Amino acid sequence: MSVDVSGDVARRPSAANPGRPDWLTGPLAQRLAGLITASGATREAASAPYTLTPTVELPRSTSADVQAAFTRARAAQRDWAQRPAGERSAVVLRFHDLLLDRQDQVLDLIQWENGKCRQDAFLEVADIALTARYYGRRAPGLLKQQRRRGAFPVLTRTAELRHPKGVVGVISPWNYPLSLAAGDVIAALLAGNAVVHKPDSQTALTALWAVALMIEAGLPADLWPVVVGSGTELGEPLLAGADYLMFTGSTETGRWMASRAGQRLIGSSLELGGKNALLLLDDADLDRAAAGAARACFASSGQLCISMERIYLPVSRQQAFLDRFLDRVGAMRLGSSYDYEPDMGSLTTAAQLDTVTAHVADARAHGATVLTGGRARPDLGPLFYEPTVLSGVTDQMMCFAGETFGPVVAVYPYQNLPDAIESANATPYGLNASVWTGNPARGRAVAARLHAGTVNVNDGYAAAWASLDAPMGGMGDSGLGRRHGAEGLLKYTEAQTIAEQRILGFTPPPGVSYRAWAKGLTMTLKAMKKAGLS
Repeated sequence: MSVDVSGDVARRPSAANPGRPDWLTGPLAQRLAGLITASGATREAASAPYTLTPTVELPRSTSADVQAAFTRARAAQRDWAQRPAGERSAVVLRFHDLLLDRQDQVLDLIQWENGKCRQDAFLEVADIALTARYYGRRAPGLLKQQRRRGAFPVLTRTAELRHPKGVVGVISPWNYPLSLAAGDVIAALLAGNAVVHKPDSQTALTALWAVALMIEAGLPADLWPVVVGSGTELGEPLLAGADYLMFTGSTETGRWMASRAGQRLIGSSLELGGKNALLLLDDADLDRAAAGAARACFASSGQLCISMERIYLPVSRQQAFLDRFLDRVGAMRLGSSYDYEPDMGSLTTAAQLDTVTAHVADARAHGATVLTGGRARPDLGPLFYEPTVLSGVTDQMMCFAGETFGPVVAVYPYQNLPDAIESANATPYGLNASVWTGNPARGRAVAARLHAGTVNVNDGYAAAWASLDAPMGGMGDSGLGRRHGAEGLLKYTEAQTIAEQRILGFTPPPGVSYRAWAKGLTMTLKAMKKAGLS
C-alpha cells in the first residue's frame, strides 16, 4: 500500500490556532494511518502538545497483527536481499531528495505531534538527510565481499561475506520522531533486511510519513510495516518475531529487552538514558561556551537523551560564565508558532511536564536555588515550561542523579579539574559529554578521561552525533551497541567466513611423519614472524 504525500503545504498554521496544521485537515492523516498493520477496531488517539486537542485516531495493532507484519516482511525481505546493494542505495538516495523537497510537511508533523520548535524539528530533517546520504553512499562498499589474510600466504584463500539478519524489530520513541524512527531503519534496509517498526503512538504519523516517502522512493511496501500500540502488549511479539532488535528508550525497559533478546540468542542494540555532563575548563571562551551550553541543555525542550543536565564550572570563572549563560537562557523565545522564531517549544506529554515540575519542586524544597526559570507557562500552552537553571543541587534531590529529560540543568562549582572529571563520571550512565576549552588538545585529553560513548569538544552534542562515520552509543546504563559508522550498518548483518585451503593442509602430507611435519611447521611459523607476517 502506498500513500501520496506529494502535495504542497499551501497553508501555514497561525499563531492563534497552532494546534493543527491546516493542510492536515484533509485526508492525509487518515491515509497515513492506513499504513498501520492493524486488524481490529480498537482506536487510540494522541494529543497535540501545543493545545492538548486530539491529533488523529489510529488503529491499534494486536499481537496477531505483529505476527502478520513479520510474515509479510519476511516474504518481502527475500527478494530485497537479492537486489544488488547499489539498487538498495538508489532507493535511499531518492528518499534523501524527496525528504529535503517535502520538508515543510514533516516539519509541521513533528511540531504538531511532538511540540518542539521548528528550529529543532529542522535538525531532524538535516540528520536524516545526512544519514541517508552517508549510508546510501557507503553501504555498497561496506557490504561487498572482503578479502582477508588466510592462515598461510598463497595456500589459504579467505573471504568475509555479509548476509542480512532477516527482519529487524525497531522500537522508536516520541522525542525525536523522525531521526530515531528513520535513521535506524535506513541502515537496516540497506543491509538487506526488512523492518517491523513500532513507533511511539504519540508521534506515529511522523514515522508513517517517512514510510510513505520511502515507498514513493521505490521501497517495496511490505519491507517496512508499522504496528502501533502499547509496549506492554506489543513488546513480546516484536521480540518473538525479530532476528535483531533496535530499541531506543528507558534504561528500565532496555534491560528487559536485552534479557529477552538474550534468551532468544538474537542481537540487540539499545540506546537508553543519560545524565550528561558539560565541563567548562578555565581557559574556555565564555561567550562561545554560554551560547553552546544553552543549545546543549535546552534543544527540544531538554527532551534529548544526549542533552546536558549537569554543568561543572571552575570556581574562578563560575560567576563570569553564569552572567553570560543566564542572560542567554533568559532571552530564549518560547512559542508554538510554525516558523523559525521560537528558540524552544513545548514539552510533549503531561507526564513529562509532571516529571519536570516534580524535579524542580523537590530541588527547591531541599534547598536548591533557581537561578532562572523554574515555572510552567500555561499562558503559552498547556505543556510549556521555562528553561531552568539550578544551583546548590545535592544528592538528596531527585534531579541530582535521576534523568529529568526536560529543560532543567544544574550547575556545580569545582576547585580542580580531576575532581570535576571524577564527579562527571560518578553516574551509572555514560551516553554523552561536553568539554569547553581554548586548547583543543587539552580538551581532547580531558574527553578521553570521561566515561561516555561520545564526547564533544567545544560543542554540546551535534558534533559527535552528526559525525556519521564514527560510532555513537552509550556505556554503562546508557545502553549496548552503536549506531552510525560502519558498525551502525554491519550490526544488521551476519558475518560469514569462507576459507579455501589449497595444495597443503593442516595435517602431514602422505609419507611425512607427524614429528617431521610439526618441526617443519614450527620453522615456518618462526619465519613468518621474522618476515613480519601476521
